[in-house]
Amino acid sequence: MSRTRKRRMMNQINVVPYIDVTLVLLVIFMVTAPMTNPGMVELPKVGQALKQSGDPIVITVQKEGTVMMEGKEMQRDDMLALIRQRLSETQKPVVVSADKNTPYGEVVSVMDLLKQAQVNQVGLLFQNEK
Repeated sequence: MSRTRKRRMMNQINVVPYIDVTLVLLVIFMVTAPMTNPGMVELPKVGQALKQSGDPIVITVQKEGTVMMEGKEMQRDDMLALIRQRLSETQKPVVVSADKNTPYGEVVSVMDLLKQAQVNQVGLLFQNEK
């Protein structure tokens, strides 16, 4: 009598080859990652050309939302008229200064007014920490 056993179908996936391939790829990436050259950026040097020839027009936004120009409190429309008059005489940059507790929306609204008045050179004034 011959005893032949029927082979049963295996209903499980053999994941060992997948684990082996994954570990080989992981080792390859770990070895080659330090060899890649990270992007080096050479920043431009600041020269004498970037220095301002004169003092800028300073606009201060206080935390209550009031706007001051060169130490005088004024309405925003009056400020725009005065800036247009000054810019027609000389091309000075305009700098916006604000208290650190001033809502960001107030500063943005002043900068938007300056943009609508077609002031091209607008910057933010800040104080370096010592």
